[in-house]
Amino acid sequence: MKKVYLLEDLDCAHCAQKIEKEVAKLDGVSESKVTFLTQKLTVEVEDEKAADLFDKVKKIVKKFEPDVMVIEK
Repeated sequence: MKKVYLLEDLDCAHCAQKIEKEVAKLDGVSESKVTFLTQKLTVEVEDEKAADLFDKVKKIVKKFEPDVMVIEK
């Protein structure tokens, strides 16, 4: 299942890379990609793991970029 999140006000390319790597380590995630220019995080995740993914992604984003708003598309 593909999930897309908008990372509003993401302004650090290095942090975006860290977020991408941390999300990729989550259980059930097969792919994680942050597109810095569009401020989007695209995640490929197993269907049964998708339900609680938003909270986990939000926690990771806040760890590196506390001022970024995570919006599920």
